[in-house]
Amino acid sequence: MNVFGVDIGGSGIKGAPVDLERGDLAQERCKVLTPHPAKPDAVAASVKDVVGRFGWSGPVGVTFPGVITGGVTRTAANVDESWIGLDAAALFSDALGLPVTLINDADAAGIAEMSFGAGRGHDGTVVLLTFGTGIGSAVFTGGRLLPNTELGHLELHGHDAEKRASSKAKEDHDLSWKHWAARVEEYLAHVEMLFSPDLFVIGGGVSRKADKFLPLINGIRAQIVPAQLQNNAGIVGAAMACLG
Repeated sequence: MNVFGVDIGGSGIKGAPVDLERGDLAQERCKVLTPHPAKPDAVAASVKDVVGRFGWSGPVGVTFPGVITGGVTRTAANVDESWIGLDAAALFSDALGLPVTLINDADAAGIAEMSFGAGRGHDGTVVLLTFGTGIGSAVFTGGRLLPNTELGHLELHGHDAEKRASSKAKEDHDLSWKHWAARVEEYLAHVEMLFSPDLFVIGGGVSRKADKFLPLINGIRAQIVPAQLQNNAGIVGAAMACLG
């Protein structure tokens, strides 16, 4: 069974049909740049562009980088503030003329990794962290998701952790892998103190280069592994969300 998934990020919007039996993309994904400013109508038009390129006519799952409750976007850390309090599920459904299910972006990635990737078969506490424009999080215990955790906004040194340890922070401050890994290590230690996970899954685009920084992280009790679905996890999880 194929369902369409769209992953909205701070820098790009990507989507593709997903084979839900294999947990993988059924076709090569399409990616467009996220509009700036990332206002609702502009983002909805970009999502419509992505979906339209495949001639898709069925249900669509869409991720959003913020807290989602009942299809309403409650926060908007890395997109325009006009998203706050918006019935975004209805906005996307109207723009596409198709049924849309909306889910937090990191929660979507986590669901995909728990079903088809690095978290598969783990019944303990698993924390997936996506490092990109910000830091997204998905927390699972006994295979069940605690939605909308948003652990990238934990405070470190008086600032949101994602301002220090996201991959964007690495780029903005021109940090070496060694220096960035030290910041990630500090962040993981903070999350570990709060949640005592058995497993950290590290996702986002930077997971493709896990060999450059994961071996540099020390002192964390939990096992740390890169996401297996890498940057496609959000698309797969968005499609999975359509099934409830």
